[in-house]
Amino acid sequence: MSVLMSEIIGRSLDDLLEEPTFLTELKDGYREKAFKSLAAILSTPNHVHKAFLRIVLENDEVVRIPAYRIQHNNTLGPYKGGIRFHESVNEDEVVNLAALMTLKNALHEVPFGGGKGGVAINPREYDVRELYQICKKYVQYFSDILGPDKDIPAPDAGTGEREMNWMMSEYKSIRPGQRYRGSFTGKSVMNGGSLGRREATGKGVYFTLRYFLKDYLTENQQQLSESDNPIAQTALAYRDRKLKLAVQGFGNVGSVAALEAVHCDHLSNQVVAVSDRNVTLYHPEGLNIPALVQFTAMNRGDLPQTAEELAEAGVQAEVLDREDILYMDVDVLVLAALENQIHQDNVSRVQARIMVEGANAPITEEADTMLTQQGAIIIPDILANAGGVIVSYLEWLQGRETQFYSEDEVFKQLFDKMSTTMKAVYPAYMGTGKSLRQVCYNQAIMKLSANLYLQGKLF
Repeated sequence: MSVLMSEIIGRSLDDLLEEPTFLTELKDGYREKAFKSLAAILSTPNHVHKAFLRIVLENDEVVRIPAYRIQHNNTLGPYKGGIRFHESVNEDEVVNLAALMTLKNALHEVPFGGGKGGVAINPREYDVRELYQICKKYVQYFSDILGPDKDIPAPDAGTGEREMNWMMSEYKSIRPGQRYRGSFTGKSVMNGGSLGRREATGKGVYFTLRYFLKDYLTENQQQLSESDNPIAQTALAYRDRKLKLAVQGFGNVGSVAALEAVHCDHLSNQVVAVSDRNVTLYHPEGLNIPALVQFTAMNRGDLPQTAEELAEAGVQAEVLDREDILYMDVDVLVLAALENQIHQDNVSRVQARIMVEGANAPITEEADTMLTQQGAIIIPDILANAGGVIVSYLEWLQGRETQFYSEDEVFKQLFDKMSTTMKAVYPAYMGTGKSLRQVCYNQAIMKLSANLYLQGKLF
């Protein structure tokens, strides 16, 4: 992530310090002291755990792999956050992501704190047995700090339900006779997972866009049409048109968001481009997204890369470079790959006027500022990609109660919770002149600060 969460937290606290209706009990010198306490508490993690996993490879070579578990803040509940397997993983990145989880849970009123884990590997370079050993060793090294009432990991980039199954099984072996179902979320349904967990993040990503362009704009059309806010004018211009979408990243998040778009009855959409780590596929009249989903499921997640593979998939498309998707003439760009995709050096080439962050921090702070000043709409990660942690919470609840919800009930609860959040942040976004990202950060830190004050932790 290109900007430290400590800087973001500091800016939000500066805003809230000048807000007379927030924590009115704190006045004069006491108020300044309390806000200094808040800055110290929220800008640093509670715990930083690091280990070097000892793994024996198939060729009998022994390697030591850096692994992390960061526990940022547990004011609202047990630590919660994914474990990513990626070669870019490092301590600073995981600390930042853990802080983002704290704010994300606070924003959506999910009763968890923020945590994050990571292992510095490219999972494609390891076979199944080696990945299994890595998962087991991760739990062994960090088992003392994990648990259904302490710290509850979930999938992230490079991990999925298979890895969560393995990790929960190892936790169960280490803690015989103790509750274990809630120790990890994102598991397979047969292993105590929740229906809808795999699709939750992608569905939530698309839902934030749909709710904004359909529900919110329809309900507030007259008021917004009279506004001189350039963001309002941009939004209204796109409300009733047939939208051209491009989706960067075609994993669990991007592929589900693309499917939601083409099947949506509320908006008229064409997904004209998708990309993965290898290629961009483009067709001006729209791609056959269900066929691409089926092809990737049979080909280790990779999109077709040649004319022969496109024919095999039954898809008509032009094959382009993977970065080309960022610069296409589309209405909406869904960023569901990795961080720092749009930055100061390439932002001038971006043509989309609406961007949705399915990944964490795909747009740098500098690029975000430039795009916002140009009237672009950015639905940020803290709002858009919270579907995973919301349904993880539902999975955790189901494991504790041993009563399981239908898929329809899971998605209803997901959309209800996200709708509640959006009803709070979209009007503030249109009314304050701040970016939607800053509005979300301010809302989250307001909730955290109020809880810290009520718990007597500021003095």
